[in-house]
Amino acid sequence: MSDSPAIGGDAYFSRHDVTQPEDVEPTDLPPADSDAVREIDCEALEKRKTIGKWQVTGSAKRVDELWPDLVADAEAGVIWAVKAMTTYGFEELSTYDEYVLTVYTPNYFERHDVNRVRDHLRDEHDVTHELYYKPDIYTAKGIVEDSAEAFGLSAPARYVA
Repeated sequence: MSDSPAIGGDAYFSRHDVTQPEDVEPTDLPPADSDAVREIDCEALEKRKTIGKWQVTGSAKRVDELWPDLVADAEAGVIWAVKAMTTYGFEELSTYDEYVLTVYTPNYFERHDVNRVRDHLRDEHDVTHELYYKPDIYTAKGIVEDSAEAFGLSAPARYVA
């Protein structure tokens, strides 16, 4: 853990040219490939629920290797925040086949920042597997792999890369 003020801090917004959630406007909505996605984005806008995360999966060993580097990235303001699944969480949640690191961005409408963070994971940390980006609004609505179709979605994620 870290008590760095840079983690989840306000400096991130100006450093990476990201709009604060309370300042997001309807014109900031990202392109959507379906009405279902657009509807959820509009709900996120209305509720100012723009935080989202890349879900980096891997073995316990790989997550242990990545964790200190990603915490350092958050302390340096390169990424907004990061959270790790503990062994307890992994053992208690049968839906997971691998451990998960969640690498947060504060505004998923800002595709340039979402993509910048993904590229950083790929280029600096050799994260090469397919990644899912899940906005917190998806989590709040209970969108998971088994329920995505019921919401009119092809995946339980806003972006897949």
